[in-house]
Parts: sequence; structure tokens; C-alpha cells
Amino acid sequence: MRDTIKVICFIFFIASSIACSSVKPLDINTNLSRAIIIDHTCTDISKIPKKWIDKAKAEFGIAYGHTSHGSQIISGMTTLKYKSKLYDFSDHLNANELTLFDREPSGDLGNPDRKQWAKKTYDLLKEGYGDVNIVIWSWCGQVSSANNEDIRTYLRLMNELEKNFPGVAFVYMTGHLDGTGKNGNLHVRNNQIRDYCKNNNKILFDFADIESFDPDGKYYLNKNASDNCDYRENGIKKNWADEWCNKNPGECVEYGCAHSKSLNCDLKGNAFWWMMARIAGWVPEN
Repeated sequence: MRDTIKVICFIFFIASSIACSSVKPLDINTNLSRAIIIDHTCTDISKIPKKWIDKAKAEFGIAYGHTSHGSQIISGMTTLKYKSKLYDFSDHLNANELTLFDREPSGDLGNPDRKQWAKKTYDLLKEGYGDVNIVIWSWCGQVSSANNEDIRTYLRLMNELEKNFPGVAFVYMTGHLDGTGKNGNLHVRNNQIRDYCKNNNKILFDFADIESFDPDGKYYLNKNASDNCDYRENGIKKNWADEWCNKNPGECVEYGCAHSKSLNCDLKGNAFWWMMARIAGWVPEN
């Protein structure tokens, strides 16, 4: 009798694994009537209805290629999931968790060069959608040194992938701040990405915009803000994350956040879930 129960349990386990080992293709690339822009206004997760979080967890499989700066999103998400099981994620193909394959594929949008990421994505998806229906790549510091043609290449490769894999949602991204402010090449190139996404109904995770504002909406790019949340005011170096946390005791938890402050990782982790809800179909009232 015990052996029979073991066999039944094993069969159930295998069946359950098979049932959640693949995800359905998405049709968001053809159905988007306007761009989905994830920026500093998308960090208050208390506004997201639970049903859209649950829908994302049940339906999405995400491949996220990144190196150190891109890990800020994962660090923020990890801290958040320890606060609430609602925001669980893993690569275990569990319907109660968001399926996210971290650092798969390896590299980033400029490492080892500006084109390898596209080949890795094609190779990942060419056998079928499998466990992935959302692909995200982040930059490290390569947007700072990019020229117009470099960004055009990035946008062209993304567009080609969208055409080749219409059942996969591809997320565009801006490059992290570098302290050069509104007149720097980074801002020009980030705006090139933003304009393309807005004009062509794409999904954009605006990495740079999120770290240009504190949680109260105070703007720092015009004060040469950097990826570490540093900025300059009247010739004095300051840090908006430290200042905000000092003014809001109990709101911040210190932990490792690559190249930056934990508050910055928190905001990006929150914004990621906002993006998941939007891709799942949520339309905020305002």
C-alpha cells in the first residue's frame, strides 16, 4: 500500500512539474496601443491590485540577462519577497512564484560586445518559447560611451527579435546614471531609447529615470546625480538616498546593492513588479 502511495505521489509530482514547465506565448507586441513606460512614478506597489500580481506569477517566465548594475533590480526584489510572499520569485517553475531565470543568458547589452546579447537571445528562444515569454536585458555602463549608431543597433536588434518571436515580450532599458547630468551624452542616448519606445509602443524599464528621483518625487538629474545616488549642490557632494532615509526613519533597510544604495534597489524592485502587472493587463487609473 505504501509503495502504491509513493508511486501515485511520484506521478502527481511529475504531472505537476510538466504542467508548469512551459508558459503561453504572449500577444502583447501586437496588441499594445501605447507604450508601457516604467519610471519613477511606478514604485508604489501598494497601488497594484493583487490579482495582477497573481496573474503575472501564474503566466510569466522571464529571462533576465545582466551584470552588476542590473542586479540592483534582483536585490530589491529579493528584499521585497522576504517582506511578503506575494512577491515571491524563483526559477523553480512554481505557479505561486514569479518564474525568473536570473542572469540567463549571461552578459549584458554591451558585454562582451553590443551584439552578442541578441544572438544569445535568439539561441535561447529558437527551439520554442518553452519556459520564457518575457526577455529583459540591462546595460552596465555602455550607454555612457554609446553613439547614435550604437543605440540604433540596439533598437534594431530588439525589433528583429520581436518580429522573430511574436509570442515573447521584450523589455527595453535605459542606462544607469553617470553624473554627467542633463547635458551629458548618457542623457542624450537614454532619450533616444525613450523616444523610440514611446513612438513605437514598446515596453521600457527606465532605469535612469528611477534613480533620478527620490521617493517623494524630488528631481536630481539636474544636479548631476550618479548611480550611487550622489549629487552636487552648491559645490557640495550629497546623497539623496541617505538624506531621504534619514528623514524617514524605519523606512529603509540597509543591504548590499551593487554600485548604489539599498533604497535605489528597493525602488527598482518595486518598479519591476509594477511592470509585471502592466504586462499582465493592469491599467492604472491615473
